[in-house]
Amino acid sequence: MAKSTAEFVLRPFQGLPGEADWVSMREIVPSATAPARMTAEHGGEDVVVATVLPGGWAAMRREDGTVLLGVQGVLNSDDLSRDLAAALLAAVEGEPGTGVLPEHLQVAADGPRLQDVLDDSVPFEVTVHEGYDYWIDSSAEMTDEIKAGLDEAAAQSVPTVKLDGVDAAYWCRMSREFVRWARTEDEDRVVDAIARLHAKRDSGLAGGKFLGMFRACGLVVPVWELPRGTEADELTEPVQDLSRRLEEALAVEEPLDATQRRARAGIVSRQVTLR
Repeated sequence: MAKSTAEFVLRPFQGLPGEADWVSMREIVPSATAPARMTAEHGGEDVVVATVLPGGWAAMRREDGTVLLGVQGVLNSDDLSRDLAAALLAAVEGEPGTGVLPEHLQVAADGPRLQDVLDDSVPFEVTVHEGYDYWIDSSAEMTDEIKAGLDEAAAQSVPTVKLDGVDAAYWCRMSREFVRWARTEDEDRVVDAIARLHAKRDSGLAGGKFLGMFRACGLVVPVWELPRGTEADELTEPVQDLSRRLEEALAVEEPLDATQRRARAGIVSRQVTLR
């Protein structure tokens, strides 16, 4: 990919509907799609935003003409939004059955960004998938080779579910069960709020514990470890209750007391950054 000389953009999805879900699809969700639409200026074409695409493609036009954009397909970018926009515009111009590889992109420092080419009136509604069947045109023949490839990709995915009742919170099952919840508020406010809850032992979720947080695409993503075997459908009420407690803590403006400052220091010491 020909690199632009643009300044690094910390929050590449800021200003798009569903910024926290864009970040989640980029960093923590293995297989998901969401609808988008190009602006009238750029043709008004419908787009399927996806986590990842086959063949390392950043974007593709399926045989049925559907355009897909893979948010995990362009890496090490100074402005991920501009790179993804370049991939999307290239795919729109492509023939059915063709894809766009990151190394073939030409990205200008003053080129359009996703915020310029996508219609912001279209809600960003994420659907999490168990596999990758959306790669394939529904009218295409499902050969044994294609099915084997899809099954292999699905088998390597971490089971993930988008939680109901709150924005951008995702249950997953790895060595055990976790919830990862991307937040759009200022990082210091989020850390302070969780420190306030943690100091009074009220930062848990569904009987589990607050584990820590990481940074991704300019947002903080708190993580909760759940009691072993907790299923996603058990979390609707608990996560809404946690959301209420977090909102109350976010609204507090008084400085942290000594106990809360110690809790905050422990939280910050465990942070990592995903770029």
